Amino acid sequence: MKKIAITLMVLFLLVGSVIHAQVKNRKMKILIVLTSHDKLGDTGHKTGFWIEEFANPYYLLLDSGASITLASPKGGLPPIDPKSDLPESNTPATERFKKDVIAQKKLSETLILADVKEADYDAVFYPGGHGPLWDLAEDKTSASLIQSFNNHNKPIAFVCHAPGVLRHVKDANGEYLVKDKKVTGFTNSEEAAVQLTNVVPFLVEDMLKANGGIYSKAGDWQPYAIEDGNLITGQNPASSELVAEMLLKKLK
Repeated sequence: MKKIAITLMVLFLLVGSVIHAQVKNRKMKILIVLTSHDKLGDTGHKTGFWIEEFANPYYLLLDSGASITLASPKGGLPPIDPKSDLPESNTPATERFKKDVIAQKKLSETLILADVKEADYDAVFYPGGHGPLWDLAEDKTSASLIQSFNNHNKPIAFVCHAPGVLRHVKDANGEYLVKDKKVTGFTNSEEAAVQLTNVVPFLVEDMLKANGGIYSKAGDWQPYAIEDGNLITGQNPASSELVAEMLLKKLK
């Protein structure tokens, strides 16, 4: 009996070691959701997602071993805000992206958001740009997806204008998801600085406050991000990498 007990114990330890190794070696699966909207209100100008807010987190997460899937409401190539592609907006990550044919191909083939399932991923991240204020903020599929991630206590992260997509998102109790949560997002003064206060459909700062969020911010254009439970939000483009770092910590 003693030999049987020892044998069983050894087998138990071996199985445990195998399971532990499998969990340890399992790649983090992160979903990045981008806008499909390219019209800046009635201005006649183009918008979309802000490339820095995509590229900085993308490479930080990718270089940390994550498996990344890209999705957008319409699928295919999401629009890049032309202003974010100007030389003065470049970062090492955006420069890397411009030379990365694999990442560019991946971006051109984003999945249709309606075909994506929360169960397939460990976390979700939304880059900003003004585009999300028009489509993702009103997208029921997006809201339902975020709710599902939240209900399963998986990290949900948003930067700059992307906290605006939480406009209609509720928690399991039917309350606004941001209610009584520490949040940040693109400030009213930053929106005024880019002269789009009267162009955007709503102001991110005002919406977060109206929905009961405990809003805080740093100086304009300064890196600032905050987390509350599984919710992570960043203030502006300069905060995108900080948001990704916080997301990564929650997954390790």
